Amino acid sequence: MKIQNSPVTQHQFNGVDFYLKRDDQLHPQFSGNKARKFMGLLDGDFPNITTVIGYGSPQANSLYSLAALATLKNWQLDFYVDHIPSFLQENPKGNYRAALALGANIIALNSLESAKQDDGSVLSSLDYIQHIRQPKEHELFVPEGGRCGLAESGVKQLAQELIIWKEEQALTSLTVALPSGTGTTALFLHKHLKAHDIKVITCACVGGNQYLTDQFLELGESDHPDILVPKKKHHFGKLYRHDYDIWQQLQTQTSVEFELLYDPLMWRCLVDWMPNNTGQTLVYIHQGGLLGNESMLPRYQRKFD
Repeated sequence: MKIQNSPVTQHQFNGVDFYLKRDDQLHPQFSGNKARKFMGLLDGDFPNITTVIGYGSPQANSLYSLAALATLKNWQLDFYVDHIPSFLQENPKGNYRAALALGANIIALNSLESAKQDDGSVLSSLDYIQHIRQPKEHELFVPEGGRCGLAESGVKQLAQELIIWKEEQALTSLTVALPSGTGTTALFLHKHLKAHDIKVITCACVGGNQYLTDQFLELGESDHPDILVPKKKHHFGKLYRHDYDIWQQLQTQTSVEFELLYDPLMWRCLVDWMPNNTGQTLVYIHQGGLLGNESMLPRYQRKFD
């Protein structure tokens, strides 16, 4: 099964034209930037693998994407989390709910005796997987968020689609924008687009610029995309009224739903970037993640009504 060639649609935001690469429409279960990063696993031949192991938040986009991948490959997914909030267990929502429906085995470390240390603390997911679980030959370990070399092949395919689209539009230059968690997608896009007069810009959603730069360096690349900096400080996962407002404005003006955790910060940066780059053709990568809105939107509504 091939998952590629997502459509490109044209929109306006605050009077500025831009294009949208609709990776949210790649596949009903396997879409967005995780589909690109895990495409090498989907297309690859792994005859001895029966189980895929991952870790992260119980609402991580990677949880649902790995659950979908495991279903498509007929694998079992074991996904480790620090803990599962009781309200989420009682009222499953978003990626957690959807992953459970696909048969994911979501393991809370705080419930495992083998994860507890002598001082009462609990091992991190990565430490537990590496030192206690110790993946066997039939088990495939995927780092948090897909931050590994395996992600490059799928992101390279996305880059090739953008190169072809640029040529079809007869553009001399192009700017591609997307928010970053680990920055894996932005980094590999930059690697494969820079020779084609296509610039990649991103922003650091999870940590600061140094955190994102460190993530780039850990992947072995020294040439990095441009990192935009928001005018106001941003803490990952915290609710900001201006994020909610720009998310609503995007939906009203484009008739497209964006996700609430990463996209608002990138668009806040782009609102500042656009006036100084009026001659640039902008393509925004819609990276999916809409299942997360099931849990994020009620949080915003409770706080800001």
